[in-house]
Amino acid sequence: MKYKLQFKNIINIITKIFRYNLKIMFANWFIIFLLIAIAIFLIWTILTVVNSESNPTEGSVYTLLFFTGVLLIAYPTIFGIQNDVDTRMIEILFGIPNYRYKVWLIRIAIIYFVVFGMLLILGFFSSISMVTFPLFYMVFQLMFPIFFLGCLAFMFSTIIRDAIGTAVVMIIIIVFFLLINEVLPPQFRLFINPFTVPSDVNEAIWAEATLNNRIYLFVGTIIAILFGLLNLQKREKFV
Repeated sequence: MKYKLQFKNIINIITKIFRYNLKIMFANWFIIFLLIAIAIFLIWTILTVVNSESNPTEGSVYTLLFFTGVLLIAYPTIFGIQNDVDTRMIEILFGIPNYRYKVWLIRIAIIYFVVFGMLLILGFFSSISMVTFPLFYMVFQLMFPIFFLGCLAFMFSTIIRDAIGTAVVMIIIIVFFLLINEVLPPQFRLFINPFTVPSDVNEAIWAEATLNNRIYLFVGTIIAILFGLLNLQKREKFV
């Protein structure tokens, strides 16, 4: 009976934390980001479907879902800290032992889960309206660069401590990598497309470059998370 009560309390706490973080994610400007992402996705999809000369491929769908995913993850990672500061919630959260682990790691996991689910829905719609592709595999590949950018935004938000400033920095970073994308070796490209193999590259070599790229992005994601969490220990900079 004792263990059953403890388990019930744990579930209750997890549910409350999940609801609180969902309220943060879906508050204020998130709806605008969500509507813009869905609008871009629908407009591109409709134009592709009605155009008889269009030839959608797995690679083009990957690109569409990638930029849609970036918009979806932008608000909760860029504005999350700012919202905590504005609502004075961060003062309460800093009173929780191991703040960085108990709050923001859970929040990051929830963000990952929600964006993954949304991309699955949009990807399913793409697979039945444009071109068939392995849905779960594509979304899995998408989450590496999307989550890397999200965690990078989280890290910069703990350094800059201003949502608008963080957004500007992230836009500059994305534009910079877009400009140098073709110059970099494939394994170092942020915008490498696993579903579009260049005509002058062997498929096996491209698959190996993609695998190495995902490893680098994963390591970069972990570093960004840890650096951001370390910055959140500096209470005097946020309160």
